[in-house]
Amino acid sequence: MTRWTAYAALAAVALLAVTGCEAGADGAPAGGDFSFVAPGGDTDIRYPVEERQDMPPVAGEDLFDEDEEISTEEFAGEVIVINIWGQWCGPCRREAPVMQRIHEEYSDEGVQVLGIDVRDPSRKAPQDFMADRGLDYPSIYDPPGKSLLALSGYPRNIVPSTIIVDRQQRVAAVFLRELLYEDLRPEVERLAAE
Repeated sequence: MTRWTAYAALAAVALLAVTGCEAGADGAPAGGDFSFVAPGGDTDIRYPVEERQDMPPVAGEDLFDEDEEISTEEFAGEVIVINIWGQWCGPCRREAPVMQRIHEEYSDEGVQVLGIDVRDPSRKAPQDFMADRGLDYPSIYDPPGKSLLALSGYPRNIVPSTIIVDRQQRVAAVFLRELLYEDLRPEVERLAAE
């Protein structure tokens, strides 16, 4: 064993000891804070209960009130559907009514839709977009996508994308594509029933 190989092995052991992460059956981290892995490049990823990782708090300025902050911690005990969107994005425009419908139909069952508006240089366009379409679920205004930095490895450049968090604030599913109502409803119903 060369000296560099020994140093690399020692560094890897030290890193594991510091992070305290365990590997799941597929080699993805299990337990601890969420670290994104897309097995085989999948765009629809569902995590079994025993493999779900804690979602670090995601927070940022309210789209409609820059003096207010919205945080996922406000929705503890609820299923959270986090939708990353931009008013400039065609698939996001088509997907927005789906998010509103989920918001209206499942809020009484403890489901919260939370938008994160990214890459809009001004609040005016996304505010108008939401108002014109009657979208009334909360949304974070985050042009650079800083609110997602806590999600290790999450591909912030994929818009739209959706993260679904279970009632224990663990990531249950990730969708790296536009969703139809028929895609999202079964996921929400399954998690709301847990």
